[in-house]
Amino acid sequence: MNITTELLQKYARLIVRSGANVQKGQTVQLTISVEQHRFAEMIAEECYKAGAKKVDLVWTSDVLQKLNYTYAEEEVLSKVLPWEEEKLKQMVEDLPCRIYIISEDPDALNGIDPKKISAVTQSRSSVAKPYRNAIEGRHQWVIAAYPSQKWAEKCFPDDENALDKLWDAVLKTVRVNEDNDPVEEWGKHLGFINDKCRWINEQEFTALEYKSSNGTDFRTELIPGAKWEGANMVNPLNGASYIPNMPTEEIFTSPYAGRCEGTLVAVKPLSWNSQIIDGFSITFKDGKAVSCKAEKGQELLEKMLKMDDHSCMLGEVALVPKESPVNLCGFLFYETLFDENACCHCAVGMGFKEVLPGGDDMSVAEAQEKGINDSIIHVDFMIGADDLSIDGIKADGSRTAIFRNGTWAQ
Repeated sequence: MNITTELLQKYARLIVRSGANVQKGQTVQLTISVEQHRFAEMIAEECYKAGAKKVDLVWTSDVLQKLNYTYAEEEVLSKVLPWEEEKLKQMVEDLPCRIYIISEDPDALNGIDPKKISAVTQSRSSVAKPYRNAIEGRHQWVIAAYPSQKWAEKCFPDDENALDKLWDAVLKTVRVNEDNDPVEEWGKHLGFINDKCRWINEQEFTALEYKSSNGTDFRTELIPGAKWEGANMVNPLNGASYIPNMPTEEIFTSPYAGRCEGTLVAVKPLSWNSQIIDGFSITFKDGKAVSCKAEKGQELLEKMLKMDDHSCMLGEVALVPKESPVNLCGFLFYETLFDENACCHCAVGMGFKEVLPGGDDMSVAEAQEKGINDSIIHVDFMIGADDLSIDGIKADGSRTAIFRNGTWAQ
């Protein structure tokens, strides 16, 4: 695909106007790789055209990150310096509209000790978490992608057109092309997802049961009164509707933390902390992950499930039909933003208090009392096998088919 300036500008406008929905007078925090500086300029200009007061840039670098992990001591990397914490405090005060543009190499940290990565992540996340909690549900944010050469080569090894192919796939999944109005296309897409949310919320299911021939056999309770949500969310402070993930095909909720049993088998590899976990399953008992098996990344998976006291419990269940545009691309993106939108998934770690009635105004402790999990991590993994069946269970014990053979039964 010929990625023209005009096409990139259309994409940038979609991210700013529909994704983040930047409002007049808002501060914007843009996180993006140093390699994508030209696209950063496009995003920033679109933000200002939308009325942004200020655009602050947070640059990332795969190369520098690996150098830091290779040569710097764990203690040094783990420490959050005073000026860094002051930035977090300022973020809580400003409530910026946050835009994340991902383009990381999935193998960026190959060769780095997983224990070191986990320790650094755990230490830094524990400091950042109170500030993250303070802005949760009170600002707009969006994650979108800009393909890099290394990422493309991971998806299409030994293919001289790898970058073009990845660009083609990314733009298809976010409904951007030279001839269409992507804002209009997203309006239609949101309508479909909202219809599914409306239907499942009307059912008032109390539990879900999952089964597939690969070994998935799982049941989780749902929180009474908790809502299923879809692609778009609303900032309660200003009423602005935004789309946190582009692409997105899911409807999701947070299950009742600590009330699930059985085994979930992943159908796609998971890229976590720039390393791959593959061929894995997680078994839960009394609501907690009690064992896990992985063909690749066993130690990393075990560390992930022990990041804190609640990282072993579920924070999300999400429904995605197997005919989603991401899945129809026919390859693994090695990036959760995309791969989670290929099929049904679950997440260990932090749940979403906004699914509760009045949840935006609850403290973390209040949301926990209602059944929302709390953790320093939130990691999605894909369990949507082609033959996956999901039943919704009602309070009277009756069952309704939600998914059959990996797609909507209704």
